[in-house]
Amino acid sequence: MVVSAPLGGTATKNNLSLNYLLPASDGELATLSFLQDVMDILLQYLVTNFDRSTKVIDFHYPNELLQEYNWDLADQPQTLEEILSNCRIALKYAIKTGHPRYFNQLSTGLDMVGLAADWLTSTANTNMFTYEIAPVFVLLEYVTLRKMREIIGWPGGAGDGIFSPGGAISNMYAMLIARFKMFPEVKEKGMAAIPRLVAFTSEHSHFSVKKGAAALGIGTDSVILIRCDDRGKMIPSDLERRIVEAKQKGFVPFLVSATAGTTVYGAFDPLIAIADICKKYKIWMHVDGAWGGGLLMSRKHKWKLNGVERANSVTWNPHKMMGVPLQCSALLVREEGLMQSCNQMHASYLFQQDKHYDLSYDTGDKALQCGRHVDVFKLWLMWRAKGTVGFEAHIDKCLELAEYLYNKIKNREGFELVIEGKPQHTNVCFWYVPPSLRNMEDNEERMNRLSKVAPVIKARMMEYGTTMVSYQPLGDKVNFFRMVISNPAAAHQDIDFLIEEIERLGQDL
Repeated sequence: MVVSAPLGGTATKNNLSLNYLLPASDGELATLSFLQDVMDILLQYLVTNFDRSTKVIDFHYPNELLQEYNWDLADQPQTLEEILSNCRIALKYAIKTGHPRYFNQLSTGLDMVGLAADWLTSTANTNMFTYEIAPVFVLLEYVTLRKMREIIGWPGGAGDGIFSPGGAISNMYAMLIARFKMFPEVKEKGMAAIPRLVAFTSEHSHFSVKKGAAALGIGTDSVILIRCDDRGKMIPSDLERRIVEAKQKGFVPFLVSATAGTTVYGAFDPLIAIADICKKYKIWMHVDGAWGGGLLMSRKHKWKLNGVERANSVTWNPHKMMGVPLQCSALLVREEGLMQSCNQMHASYLFQQDKHYDLSYDTGDKALQCGRHVDVFKLWLMWRAKGTVGFEAHIDKCLELAEYLYNKIKNREGFELVIEGKPQHTNVCFWYVPPSLRNMEDNEERMNRLSKVAPVIKARMMEYGTTMVSYQPLGDKVNFFRMVISNPAAAHQDIDFLIEEIERLGQDL
């Protein structure tokens, strides 16, 4: 690339710097050339992202990566060629989360329309707090949240909501609003002015419930964990028993957080029974559907969330089961205006009351954040491109692949299921038992040895770069694999590959 230099002469890519790019005078040509180079890097990466012959990961240990490149920030600027080199290096070691054999997290895959929307959002580079600086995006948030509330089952999509930085924050919003609903004085006077509050959630719920309690000053000891059955579902009778116990001790139950799609087992709590209990004791019912909320888009599977329409609030992460690029999490609230009353601070330099348009579209005062990223456009544009039927087809396919995996391993030598029966979601939990352990008596020594199998296989997966799947212990169960499928690129051949790769990598253990 050769362009005219601002002070005469020419400059090449090797000595061109940021100072030659817009908004510099005559910076248009250099800017277009630089961004085209960046786009070429991105498009090359995208193509390899879906290529099964490429590695999912080019793994290096942290100290190796730190020593291999100079990552330090310097006083003097780099050239644009060096900046492009930085981009290539970042993607070289990035995990290919869109790769058909990446199963490590609940958020996988890479949607091209969602990616385009993300690029547009960054180009617009605006904030979501007022209509005056984000008119289209604010309206799209209004339209999209209303549609999501309709799908939940709230009449006419009535209610409120907001896109937040992930399900943990959405769950904390629910706790914050539930507390304010019961004790509005807490906003000004703090926790010292109200009784000891307690919240209830299942022992398999997401850690964010406790984290939210810690952040809000409620305390992790005030989160009471309810027992689950063998399939990971909350036991309603235990919930009611613990509520009665808490009230007898003088505590005030203010929130029950049910889970629709637990992180490990993919379990769906019995929402109708939980709703009956919440109604009986006048407790706010929240449903953490961060992982399972997407099943509401499927006519075949939405029954698993029966009763969600009775919730006071719902967390739903389209960046998980619906494949929207990170991040995209919504908190939906049944009662309109409650978020605003809970969080508004009337900052006069943003939310002037004498503006010339409908102030209800200045949504920033109901958020905890001031600066808020535009997360809605990815979801909205994908919805336009796919339609509800497109999301439904994707979700049904992922659930079918999970059942395919279950059927492949349920009677396969060397594989043991953690829980019996067909998967509730796309979570399939299992142990791989290497030949050396298959005839051992089921005792402590066997469990100790079995606990080391999944971590070693996972490490080998990463070093070979062939695939990625998560593992963890849970309760009295030693480390097991937790397979989850949300990647639209995944197919039966990738499930077959995973099974055979686990066998290959674990045969000698």
